[in-house]
Amino acid sequence: MPEAYIMELGGRVLSGSDLTREEALGLMCVSDADLPLVCAVTSRVTREMARPVVDFCAIVNARAGRCPEDCAFCAQSARHGGAGPSYPLLPPERIVDAAERARAAGALRFSLVTAGRGPGRDLHAICATVEKVIAATGLTVCCSLGFLTGDEARSLRQAGVSRYHHNLETSPSHFGRICSTHTWADKVATLRTARAAGMELCSGGIIGLGETAEDIVELAFALKELAVDSIPVNFLDPIPGTPLSGVAPPDPLVLLRALAVFRLVMPAVSIRLAGGREKNLRDLQALALWAGANGLMIGDYLTTPGRPADLDRRMVEDLGLAVDEGA
Repeated sequence: MPEAYIMELGGRVLSGSDLTREEALGLMCVSDADLPLVCAVTSRVTREMARPVVDFCAIVNARAGRCPEDCAFCAQSARHGGAGPSYPLLPPERIVDAAERARAAGALRFSLVTAGRGPGRDLHAICATVEKVIAATGLTVCCSLGFLTGDEARSLRQAGVSRYHHNLETSPSHFGRICSTHTWADKVATLRTARAAGMELCSGGIIGLGETAEDIVELAFALKELAVDSIPVNFLDPIPGTPLSGVAPPDPLVLLRALAVFRLVMPAVSIRLAGGREKNLRDLQALALWAGANGLMIGDYLTTPGRPADLDRRMVEDLGLAVDEGA
């Protein structure tokens, strides 16, 4: 891809024009030699059209395991022989403690995540815990509880949940290969339900599920159509016992290309590096913050460990960037 063309694409995005699917696919196929220029372009787009600071968020695995769904990547599925931890909803004090530790580490957002098809009978307790977290920490609280009804979504919003997380995981074309117990359309329906209740949307996917470059582009444009506010980009960390346990990791340069595509397709949204970033990006983690990311999930993930938040802060500052410290 000619250097002048890469610069032209960046200039068009900066001027408010949209990238086409064909152009996005071309960026997924850019040569290794041209990738640094793509990263330079996306870095400028991020600083000028999104936020010039990097924000931290954190999660707590508030209810783990025994999920009836069969997502091929997930250690919490009951169909995969108990590959991950399993426990009921944590008591409020445990969740508040996790939120306080997240705040001390620099997180501005804190999300309660539960395994299972939906919140179910735990909804009331979750809403009460959300209120306690907000009162104790002042953090912005999000939730990731699976599929929602309209009443459930409204209850969460009334409790103070500002943003609902529900990943599309992959493209609609590839989704049937990783899950059979629900559809991609089911996920879209829950996102629309959450938005109708007044919550912002956090939705992204996992890179490394055997998808193609076309699938990554298709996912990017689907997220654009849904006008999501935040895109968490996860990278498959194969868990023993799951159907994808033997999948080879993607090339780190492919991951940088994917981040660049997400940024140029959706120049103003928050794009955050999430689960699997340490193992998959390896020594290129810092470059991901030039390739389009402007957020980090810090601390541990659902079923895998993260790394100390002070290392993430140092990485951000070494790039000449600043961590968002809030108002």
